[in-house]
Amino acid sequence: MTPLKNYYSTLQVNPTSTAGEIKQAYRRLAKIFHPDSQTQSADHDRIIQINAAYEVLSDPQKRQSYDRQLSSATNSDSDSGKPYVYKPQQKATDADAELTLWINKVYKPINRSINQILKPLKSEVDKLSADPFDDELMEAFQTYIEICRNALHQAQKLFRSYRNPSPFAGVAAHLYYTLNHLDDGLNELETFTLNYDDSSLHTGQEFFRIASRLRREAQEEMKKIS
Repeated sequence: MTPLKNYYSTLQVNPTSTAGEIKQAYRRLAKIFHPDSQTQSADHDRIIQINAAYEVLSDPQKRQSYDRQLSSATNSDSDSGKPYVYKPQQKATDADAELTLWINKVYKPINRSINQILKPLKSEVDKLSADPFDDELMEAFQTYIEICRNALHQAQKLFRSYRNPSPFAGVAAHLYYTLNHLDDGLNELETFTLNYDDSSLHTGQEFFRIASRLRREAQEEMKKIS
């Protein structure tokens, strides 16, 4: 059996660290080890490990599940680490209508907004990389960020406007953290436009990559439910 990896050690934090401390540690390590950082510390394998650790520890639900596994691995003679399995109850017709409403009014529109943010990223970064100090190219990149900000704001507002049905709690949680990571990514991209620090650009892209992963997990979970 493969030993459980200690993600806290990977991010160089304590198991009692707050979400803010974990995020700060990730940003610091991402800037040090990202392969595109062009520094002697760049390490492709290390950044993969760092990303994997952050994806779990930055999500409260995943972190809680991981902590149970870690505790169980430490105390292998105990059964207390077994995860609780949620079994949804049969829903009535009015509840089915609520689910359909949430899918059409929240899930689908938010996914469209996420696509509007994620899909152009590579193209926009490639265009800017031709000459980051070119005023027109930088202005175009800043316009892209502004469009993303508007799309993100609409998605966040929509997410808060409707109650998340309990059967879709997992899907909603993934969407919530997807939007949070997009917000963090945009903050890093904006920082890059102010100081031309490549580490901010790389970190922003990493946040977007994690957001893309979380969104895929939401889609996969939605398929299982529907």
